[in-house]
Order: sequence, then C-alpha cells, then structure tokens
Amino acid sequence: MTNDKNNIKDKKPKFNPYWIYGIIIAIFLAIQLFSSVGYQDGSTTNPTQFLNFVADGDVEKVEIVNKRIAKVYLTREAEQKEIHKKSKPSTLIPSTTKLPNYKFEFGDLQIFQNQLNEVIKEKNLDLTPVYITEDNFFGDLLIGILPFVLLIGVWIFIMRRMSGGAGGGAGGQIFNIGKSKAKLFDQNTEVKTTFKDVAGLEGAKEEVQEIVDFLKFPEKYTSLGGKIPKGALLVGPPGTGKTLLARAVAGEAKVPFFSLSGSDFVEMFVGVGASRVRDLFKQAKEKSPSIIFIDEIDAIGRARGKNAMSGSNDERENTLNQLLTEMDGFGTNTNVIVLAATNRADILDTALMRAGRFDRQIFVDLPDVRERKEIFEVHLRPLKKAQDLDLDFLSKQTPGFSGADIANVCNEAALIAARNGKKEVDRQDFLDAVDRIIGGLEKKNKIITPNEKRAVAFHEAGHATVSWMLEHAAPLVKVTIVPRGRSLGAAWYLPEERLIVHPEQMLDEMCAALGGRAAEKVIFNKISTGALSDLEKVTKQARAMVTIYGLSDKVGNLTYYDSSGQNEYGFTKPYSEKTAELIDKEISDLIETQYLRAIKLLEDNKDKLTELANVLLEKEVIFKDNLEKIFGKRDFNNEENLTVVE
Repeated sequence: MTNDKNNIKDKKPKFNPYWIYGIIIAIFLAIQLFSSVGYQDGSTTNPTQFLNFVADGDVEKVEIVNKRIAKVYLTREAEQKEIHKKSKPSTLIPSTTKLPNYKFEFGDLQIFQNQLNEVIKEKNLDLTPVYITEDNFFGDLLIGILPFVLLIGVWIFIMRRMSGGAGGGAGGQIFNIGKSKAKLFDQNTEVKTTFKDVAGLEGAKEEVQEIVDFLKFPEKYTSLGGKIPKGALLVGPPGTGKTLLARAVAGEAKVPFFSLSGSDFVEMFVGVGASRVRDLFKQAKEKSPSIIFIDEIDAIGRARGKNAMSGSNDERENTLNQLLTEMDGFGTNTNVIVLAATNRADILDTALMRAGRFDRQIFVDLPDVRERKEIFEVHLRPLKKAQDLDLDFLSKQTPGFSGADIANVCNEAALIAARNGKKEVDRQDFLDAVDRIIGGLEKKNKIITPNEKRAVAFHEAGHATVSWMLEHAAPLVKVTIVPRGRSLGAAWYLPEERLIVHPEQMLDEMCAALGGRAAEKVIFNKISTGALSDLEKVTKQARAMVTIYGLSDKVGNLTYYDSSGQNEYGFTKPYSEKTAELIDKEISDLIETQYLRAIKLLEDNKDKLTELANVLLEKEVIFKDNLEKIFGKRDFNNEENLTVVE
C-alpha cells in the first residue's frame, strides 16, 4: 500500500516555472477574445446597400468608429421587414445596450460623408452620424509588449543554455568557461577497474597503491612525522597502462577522484586555463582528502620559454604557472594528491618535476616476458579459448608489445576465429593476429608480376640466409612473399630481449637487415627500391651508434643526445661542420661494411640462397623447418621473441 502511495506521489506533475508564462499568455488571449468576439455585430453590408437603407428610412442611427468602420442601427419597423430579418445581432454575453444590425468598412471618410449627406438632404431625413473612437486596451497592450516579451524570452533561453542550465552540462557553456571540466568519481560513481585488472607493472602498482593508502590511513604515515607526497608522475611509452593504473586508483580509493586531460585546460580565451586550474583545486580541496588525475600533462606542462614562436605559448605558460602555485604555494592543502601521466617526460618543465610538486616519478615500462604472460591472462578471461593454449608461447611471440598491443592481439584473435567459424580461439588464431598487427592485412589478390615476385622472394631469402649465418642476428620464424599492408613480403624473427646491447650485436642486426638488398645484388647484379624500410632502419641504427652511444672509434666517446629535449627547437647542431662530415663518413662506412659483409656471406652460400628462394616461390610462406633442411641446425640458440623485417 505504501508503494502505491509513493507511486501516486511520483506521478503527480511537478511545478514548472514555465507554467506561469503560459498562464499569463492565456489570460491575455482570453481578454482579447472576449473583448473582440464576445458578440457578433449583425450582418455585414456595403456602402451602396447602406445608402439604400438610409433612403428607405430604415436607419435609426449610424456610428462612425475610428473613421473607417460604420455601425448601422435599424428602426424597430425596419427590423420586421423580410430583408432585415437576418440582421439581428447575436450575443454570447448579455448586453443592456442595443447592438448594431449592420457593420461595414468604407474607404475615404470625406467621400462617404458627402454621399450620406446627399441622401439625407434629398429624402429630408433626421439622421446625424455619430463619430466614436474605440480603444482595445488589452489588445493594444498585448501587441505593444509582445515583441519585448519574445525578445526577453529568447534572451532568457539563450542565457540558460549558455550557463549550462538547459543542457550541455556545467562547464561546457560560455558562462562556465572558466569552470573545471574534471569528471568526478566518488562513492556514488561505480568504477569497475581495480588493481586486480592491472597485470604486470608490479613496482608501479606498489607505489600507486601506497598513494591510495596515504589517503585511506594517513595516521599510519604521519605518526612518525612524515608528510603525504603532493604528486606522482606516471611516465612511460604509449599503451603501457598509465591511464589504466589511474582508473584502478579511482576504483580502489574511497575518496573523490577528479579525472581530466591536460588539453581540457587549453582554450582560445585568455586566462581560461588558469581559471580552470583554480576551480579544479578549489573543488578538490572542498572534498579533501581527494585525488586529481591529469592525463597527458605535457599539453600544459611543457618547459617554459622553449618554444621557437615566442609569445605563442603565453596562455599555456599562465596555466602552468597556476598549476605550479596550486601544487606547492601559499595556502595549499596537503590532503590533495595530484596524479599525472605522460609519455614525454623529457619536455616537462623542471619546476613541475621538483620535489614538493611531483615528488615521485613512477616509470611504467614495456612489459617483459613474465609480465606479458600476466597481461595475456587478464585479456583472455572473456575469450572462449582453447584448453591447450600456451601462454608462455604467446608471451614469447610478442616482444616489445605494450599492454594495449596485447589487448589488441587478443581481440584480433577472437575476430579471426569468429571469421573462420570456430567455436574457440586457438594458438593459430593468435599467431595470425600477431601477423596482422605487425605486418598488416594480407593482400593475396594484389597484382604482382612474376619478375617482381621472384625479386621479392630472393630479397626475403637474403634476409633469412644472413640472419641464419650470424651469431647475434635474430633467428628466423617464418618468411612470406604474400603482400601485407604496404610491403610485398616480410620475415618474422625472434630477437633476444636485451637490457644492454654490444656493438657486435648491432652490427649483426644491420648486416641481416641489408641481406635483402645484398641478395638482389648477388643474384640479379642490380638493386631495387624494395629495401627502403631496411635502409631506414640501418641508417637510424648507425647514426645512433655514432652520435648517441659513442660506439665509433673515430668520433670517440661522445654523445650528442640531449635527454632534456632543449635541442628540440634549436636550429644549430651541437658539433662543428668538420665533425658533421666525420659523423656522416662514419655512418656511411658502418653501413657499407655490413653491406659488403652480407654480399660475401650470400656469395659463399649462393646455391642455398637460390634453393631457399625457389621453395619460397613455390610455397609463398616458409618456416624455420625449411631453413633447417637447407642450412642444417643453427649453432646459436637465442630464440626468445618475435620481430619483423620487410
């Protein structure tokens, strides 16, 4: 019974201020209606008929209203005539005065008067027109104020829209342009992501969990005199899980969590960014203890004064200055912790990175083999996977993959399995998904001439042969000459995951990358444009050896790498022209030496290279087993992870 009463109460219409406007308009309309159509002024006629009525002596009185309308009153005898029986006026409201029998409009008043006077004089009648001026006060008032009412109504509507009161949400309209755009997550907002959903990243998770504990149990840390840190900066390559960690904090922390992007502070109006920063911290302090998460903070945190276009970054600098003041300035509140994420920490302002603002930098790196296995376990939960699926194998097949890449692999594998009509996702589906992500979509119907196909086969066979012969080059997994993406062929390798790299390892990789062009030279005695990606790779690698890692004997133990990013906007090189010539010569010598080394290896094994290329032409896809049949077992066992050379 109680529920029924509540339902009845809920169904009752709620008061709306627009009802007042509607009632006022209805009153005006009603007054106008009853004042104008409360009665019917008899029949209509025309000036000619009227003059005939006057001549017949039927007219008792004539009223000229507002110099354009004539109201005609008949005598009692005339009302009885057959011709005038339909002229009797009808009324909706009882009236004590006599109503006109006829009503008509005439043109020029002077002409009408002259015609009427002639008839009166001719018939010797006692009839004098009465002139009346009538005012419809409410009608005139309505017509007079209606434009202003409409203008005021439109203005109120626009103002309510602009202030966010009629849709669009607070902060999205012009009067709220200085308000923070942060989205609030608290106990009333369900966030399903928790630390259980964050696989790998153990060190980063521990530090982030500690921040949550700071706010949940501050006495545990402050009892010994310690202070809660002001902020933590999540740094790492794209897709490694920085934002996911922040979402987990929002799900785990039982305190208000404000989330927004660095670009939300940027606006075309001067002072808006700083105003939004102030409003954000004001809201956070009101709900303290709380957490603020700023994703992609490099949008406003770029180092000041390092933009080549001077004056173009003043607004961004004002926003950054306000952020610096709010994080550690007069009147700051220690119960607000700022989390931020970026993959470009090298360009952030040093004042933002100092202790007291971002006290901690949490590096979120690409996952290793063990962490990739944990990430696979998380993303495989919703999939109907095969029982014999080997997660260790999958983690080894995805070196250099971020958490986002692994999620993409799992999704692509499920789509491929569904496309093939399978009931579960098996190992081959994951391998196809890796191929699809790394190499691109297969284009089996791409038109390619036999000569081009043969050149591609020898090119890929050259990569496979050289990599098989060199100790530090990654061993081959499979080679294909089926076009994928923008490449006509590709070779998959399993490189060793190294924390440090020695010069001989880099040189072997360069030699293997040049094996494709070297094979074209050995077999056809001419080269093609098919080695573009290989040349790009080895050129970058050689330049890094000489200018970054100091691995050139002639240049010496020097590096021209600037981790602070200050040379990003510089127009001058940090070395002389003579040194530039030396660097260019060293890079060229490194590449040419490895190119000649690859040619020598292929000339010594030309028959095996030709046999491998013919097998590739026949089957289009070959695997490690095909190489073992031709070259025998490989003496080096570095088979850990997967990479691709086109």
